[in-house]
Amino acid sequence: MLRAFSWVYWAFLAITFPLFFAVQLAIFLATIAFDRRRVAVHLFSCLWASTYVWLCPLWRVRTLGRERLPWRGAAVIVANHSSLLDILVLYGVFRPFKWVSKEEMFRVPILGWNMRLNDYVPLRRGERESVIRMMAHCRRHLAAGSPVMIFPEGTRSRDGALQPFKDGAFRLAAEAGCPIIPIAVSGTADALPKHGLVLRRRMRAQVEVLPALDPTAFEGPGALRDAARGAIAAALARAPRE
Repeated sequence: MLRAFSWVYWAFLAITFPLFFAVQLAIFLATIAFDRRRVAVHLFSCLWASTYVWLCPLWRVRTLGRERLPWRGAAVIVANHSSLLDILVLYGVFRPFKWVSKEEMFRVPILGWNMRLNDYVPLRRGERESVIRMMAHCRRHLAAGSPVMIFPEGTRSRDGALQPFKDGAFRLAAEAGCPIIPIAVSGTADALPKHGLVLRRRMRAQVEVLPALDPTAFEGPGALRDAARGAIAAALARAPRE
């Protein structure tokens, strides 16, 4: 039953993607002259993604601490990552930010076009030059007052367990002198694990935005990284389970 529903649901996404993108393109063309941070385009992307969550009868998402995310100003947002559904539920915070995403996603028709309209940040994992370009791109966004969102684990967890964090996001925050804002995402891994597109079960997800961490309060990026990971781990441990 879930397999059949999964294919119907993904077919619905495929059919509606061009319609949403047409609206997105119109918003981009109407606002690009005065909305240099592309906030309107991003907020429509939030609505676009959230619509797919709202319309799925198997999914419910609870968001806590949204008020901790800025509407404007430099910040590096870090979240754990265990499922493709993390992307959908994180859009539900409805705040401006720029994703860092693997470069392959930018080549996907419609999805990748939308990511480029939003001026999100591509990264080719394991390639030094790509990392350098990614960091420079993020610095430009931070300088312009746009928060940047990064998955510091680097890739989705295979089993839902929190993986070690890489240093890049924390070096970026320390260099820019801007806060790190951790977000704990729970309840998505079992609904759609890393491999496969078949929905496994009902999703009761929670997105908890945690208090910001000031880089100047830590001895260096490593200590900042460990504090952010510890905060997310603690939030995941107390998150409700079905």
